Amino acid sequence: MHEGALQRALVRDGGLWHEVRVVDETGSTNADLAARARDGAPEGTVLVTELQTAGRGRQGRTWTAPARSGLAFSMLLRPAVPVPRLGWASLLTGVAVAMAVRRMTAWSQTGERFLGDKEDVAVDARLKWPNDVLVGDRKLAGILAEKVEDGLVIGVGLNVGLREEELPVPAATSLAIEGAPLSDRAPLLRAILREFATWYREWTALDGDPEAGGLRTAYRDLCTTLGREVRVELPGDARLTGTARDVDPAGRLVVAGPAGESAVSAGDVVHVR
Repeated sequence: MHEGALQRALVRDGGLWHEVRVVDETGSTNADLAARARDGAPEGTVLVTELQTAGRGRQGRTWTAPARSGLAFSMLLRPAVPVPRLGWASLLTGVAVAMAVRRMTAWSQTGERFLGDKEDVAVDARLKWPNDVLVGDRKLAGILAEKVEDGLVIGVGLNVGLREEELPVPAATSLAIEGAPLSDRAPLLRAILREFATWYREWTALDGDPEAGGLRTAYRDLCTTLGREVRVELPGDARLTGTARDVDPAGRLVVAGPAGESAVSAGDVVHVR
């Protein structure tokens, strides 16, 4: 991807994005950007890599992909919202990624224009709580948010051109495998960052309220976890099973289990078939 072209397309006076840097290879964009955050880098700094050799997912899982086969990037944010609402930043990222994928893969049959109707979406990207991006039950993208002093670093790894034999795990997928009419990663990155900026500016302007700007509604509309039987692996080797009923105003997953409803703020969700 061309750094200069991304800068020209995304960096605007008064806009969210301050700098977009592209590197050929790094261990982890999150780790690199966290170091820059500690050195005082401003909000809106974005780091993109063509090859990530030590990418991390939640709970320390590794994430790898061949060079130029996907999008791997991190964003530095400094949201001025109450601490209890900070968790919505990662859910917001999931909404932005899923919506951008849906819009960028929604073509007319002639390929002349994007369409917005559900039946015209080539890749039906959805969310698994809290922020995995799925197509069906296969993972298209992962998101990792990390607190760094007074800021947040949010990393995104999205599979674009991977073939079946290149997938890190069988439960993953890619835009190519899903038949997306899209192979150029730069327009997709621009779409994700623009979608994110729209949601983020609204969310922070509303003091992190997920209700007033429609963020919670948008998230629930995309969340395929809701209504499903789930098993939640909780910290400390505890486990919760039941039906996922809602995502509450704090971003927690509400699960109706044998002992009643429980609101889960952290855990690994398994959709029970």
